[in-house]
Amino acid sequence: MTDWSGVRVLVTGGSRGIGLGIAAGFLGAGASVAISGRRADSLAEAAGRLGSVGGRLHTVVADIAEPQSCGQLATEAEVLLGGLDVLCANAGIYPECALDDLGPADIASIMATNVTGTILSVQACRAALRKSGRGRVVITSSITGPITGYPGLSHYGASKAAQLGFMRSAALELAGDRITVNAVLPGSIESEGLEGLGAAAIAKMKAAVPQHRLGTPADIAAATMFFASEEAGFVTGQALVVDGGQTLPELPDSV
Repeated sequence: MTDWSGVRVLVTGGSRGIGLGIAAGFLGAGASVAISGRRADSLAEAAGRLGSVGGRLHTVVADIAEPQSCGQLATEAEVLLGGLDVLCANAGIYPECALDDLGPADIASIMATNVTGTILSVQACRAALRKSGRGRVVITSSITGPITGYPGLSHYGASKAAQLGFMRSAALELAGDRITVNAVLPGSIESEGLEGLGAAAIAKMKAAVPQHRLGTPADIAAATMFFASEEAGFVTGQALVVDGGQTLPELPDSV
């Protein structure tokens, strides 16, 4: 299997939740990792949680929705890591809002981060990934939008489906640079985003999953690392659902 020592990874939105789990997975396997986020304090806290890893962890403050900031992120990450082999385009937001209450600003905000930010990240990192000779892009999408729907998340679902449309065409354009582009579609994942929902709501979420548990950031990290591996070099433009079977039942009471 892939020897991760010396592999250089950038994880956007790496200060919490799934992004933090992805960073932990790569670091634990021996890779060098840069995590980005909009707040220096959140990144410092994340670095503390990830612990001492022999100088293989770096943090970069950036807003991927801003073209200039995204360009600076790519440059700084390449310098800190000494190159770039893997971009985990993970940063995203998921505010709930009923369809009737959605305003232009709400739509623009979620698209700016989830869609535009993904595209800008790939554009900004393309040159470094090309120089790597084995570049990998792994996008964190979701089952919500591409496969399922959820009330209050119509704008979020649209953004996550858009990421897959981008992924397929980008995979074609970057194939000549030996860069693969794939996506992981998480289901219900146990993370900070579930805080405050309450025990009853979380129990209901677990009941909807055939495995009767929520996924973990480590589950998503494992799938992401597969797409980033040497063994997945001939896999591109593909989406992998990681949901414990949540999207499989034909009827809700069959779980």
